[in-house]
Formats: sequence, C-alpha cells, structure tokens
Amino acid sequence: MHPISAAPNATADLLARYQAVRAATLQFCRPLTPEDMMVQSCPEASPVKWHLAHTSWFFETFILREFVSAYQPFHAEFPWLFNSYYNALGDMPEKRLRASFSRPSLEAILSYRAHVDEAMARLLQLSVEDEAERRIVLGLQHEQQHLELIATDIKHALFTNPLRPAYQESMPALAPVLPAPLQQWETFAGGLVSIGAAPESTTPHGFAFDNETPRHQYFLQPYSLATRLVTCAEYLHFIEEGGYQRPELWLAEGWQEMRAEGWQAPLYWQRQPRSSSGWSVYTLRGTQLLDDLSETPVCHISFFEADAFARWAGHRLPTEFEWEHAAAALQPLAASNCLESGLLHPARASVAPGLQQMFGEAWEWTQSAYLGYPGYKPLPGALGEYNGKFMSSQMVLRGGSCATPITHLRATYRNFFAPATRWQIAGLRLATDGAR
Repeated sequence: MHPISAAPNATADLLARYQAVRAATLQFCRPLTPEDMMVQSCPEASPVKWHLAHTSWFFETFILREFVSAYQPFHAEFPWLFNSYYNALGDMPEKRLRASFSRPSLEAILSYRAHVDEAMARLLQLSVEDEAERRIVLGLQHEQQHLELIATDIKHALFTNPLRPAYQESMPALAPVLPAPLQQWETFAGGLVSIGAAPESTTPHGFAFDNETPRHQYFLQPYSLATRLVTCAEYLHFIEEGGYQRPELWLAEGWQEMRAEGWQAPLYWQRQPRSSSGWSVYTLRGTQLLDDLSETPVCHISFFEADAFARWAGHRLPTEFEWEHAAAALQPLAASNCLESGLLHPARASVAPGLQQMFGEAWEWTQSAYLGYPGYKPLPGALGEYNGKFMSSQMVLRGGSCATPITHLRATYRNFFAPATRWQIAGLRLATDGAR
C-alpha cells in the first residue's frame, strides 16, 4: 500500500509553521554573543551553539535523510557529533564535553541551519508522506523544547559570570509590586475521568508526544487545588521558619541532597543586606532585590524543596492526574506570560476568580513519578528513545513556564526531570484532599 500524501495546502501551512519556529529560536539568540553561546555552566545544560546544531541535526536525521533521496548532508561528521542520546543511531560525544567544541564555529553552525532549512523548504513545497509530516511536527515540538532549554541554560550561564549580566539591555517591565491575591481553593468532585491525549491530537494537524498517550480512564478522589502558585514571599516564610533545618519535612533523599549541596534557598537567591527581605534574585534582566519580586511565583526549586514546602504548609503537591483534570477545560493559548511576552520571569497572579497561572509562569512539580500510561507504546525505531527510556527516577511537571513557547502548551503535556533539578523554571501549587 502506498502512503497517503499530505495535501499541498497542508504542506504550505506546515512550511509556514516550520519557518516560524526556526526563526523564533534565532530571534531569541540575537542578544547573545558567540562567547555566550559556548558556555556550559552545569552538567544538565548545553551550550546555545550546540542547541542550534542539534535541532538542525534532528530534521536532517529523521526527515531529510529518510525522505529525500537526493539529500546531501552538510558535513560527514555532524551525524554523530550532534547526536544527543539516540543510542540506536550510534555513538555521540559525552554531554559534559559539549562546551569544548570550539569547532565547528558558530558561523558553520548557522550555515548548517541554513542548509537544513533550504532542504526542508524544498521538501515542503511538494506533497509529503504522512509519516514525514508527523516527524516534521515532532521536530517542531522538539525545537520548541530546545528553545526553552536555551533560555534556561543561558540564564544559568550568565548567573555563573561574576558580573551577573542581563540577557539583554532592554526588556519589558515587570508589574509593580502589589500583593498577590489571598490563596483560594478550587474543589473538584473527582470520580472516573479521562487522562491523556485524545486520538485526534496525534494526527499531523494536532500533536501529542507518545508519553501523553494512550488516553485512559483514571479514578480521582475528591480534591482541591490552590488557585495560584506559591509566591516568593510565602517561600521566604518557609525559609525563616527553619524549613531547611527540619528533617521531618523532607524526604530522605531530599534531605541528603539538600545538605550535600548546601541549599538554603531557591537557586539564584543570594543573601543581600540592602534588601529588607535579606535576599536578591538573579533573573534574565540581571540581579534584583527579592522585595521587588516577593509577590511573584517562587521558581528554580527542586521537587524535594517543593514537597518540603507543601508539608510545612500542611498540604501536599497535586498528582499529575489531578492537575490535568483541573486544567482540561482551560485554554493554554490564553496564557499571558509565556516566552513570547518577553518577560522571562513569572508574573504575579491577578485577582480574577478561579484557577490561575496553570499555563506559563512556572512548571509545577507534581507528586507523580514519570511512568508510562496503561498500554503505552513508544514510537518505533530510534524515535522511541525520545521519551520512553527516561521512565525511571524522574518526576512529572505540568503547565509550562515563562520560557515556554505558547504553542507548545497543552493540558496533557508531561514534562519530567530528576527530583533534584533546580535550573529549570519550576515552582509549585498546593493541593489537598477533599473540599476546602
């Protein structure tokens, strides 16, 4: 049976989407110098230059080399040099060595991107097979993931610079310091609910990663979610009440990790006598007094810190299933603070009723381990390594952050990180059993 090809108008739309996503990555990188793009400041991060190459490698490897018979690869060494973790495709350099790649130059990497983009444009001016279209849509989501990683990786890189420079000179102003609304609760009856992406979301005109499927039934007990994220001021109270000195609040592994790493506050918080709070916070606009950010959501905390705070507050973290059930009726495209806003920092909640800050702002740690859903099957071949092989020792986060592209958000999206991760823009929302 011959594969059905996409209609020309569908491929024209896909070409426009492809060009928009690729342009957004380069637009974000404009304020950065070639030296900025070389830095790899922690084991989890990668240099910006590597991200620019790897996202091009993805399109070259999984689409152009597979579906364009006359395609000429840009460089014979790039297929293994910019492989990230796809063992089925062969060897790759150690991740910790990526900052040592002074060659190829940034100019060569940008030429590589242009070479791939030109080939993709030629492909998308024709009808393409359904499988090729599915892989292109996956590649666009992959690029958006890496755009967010560029934002968080360069933030850590600039923070490690003793000058603590801002990402760029001019950025949109944050809202004036006003009190966040009082914490309210939204109660849900629970019962048998549907979790995961619907089948139509996996067609070329929609999208879901394989780990968001299959859609299945899940029984929820009645629960309540806080209507907003925990603020910096509330987290400061946890610190001042000895939260980092009370072992009864911490999971055993978290207590050991916290003491071994010397955590006393979220990542990017530093002691500052000039601040009435006693702290400053590094942001992508440079270092700011915590006083000016106290009502914004706390972020850059690990799962262990989020869990300890929830215990201290007398509540708990939500499960990922509670979070998705609560978010299912909301509109991700209505999120006001994603990457496109340019704020690049979580914003204060408004006084609007109901659930707020569910999309954008900060990723929300859940108490759910990252596992496959009932009946989960990874994609065939090397693409099956995208998500499935990480289903061990990871926790699920939901909702997106202020560095997430807005078209990358959806209620079924399952992000995942090791529980000690702090360099991502992650915060927390409280949950509790029953009604409040």
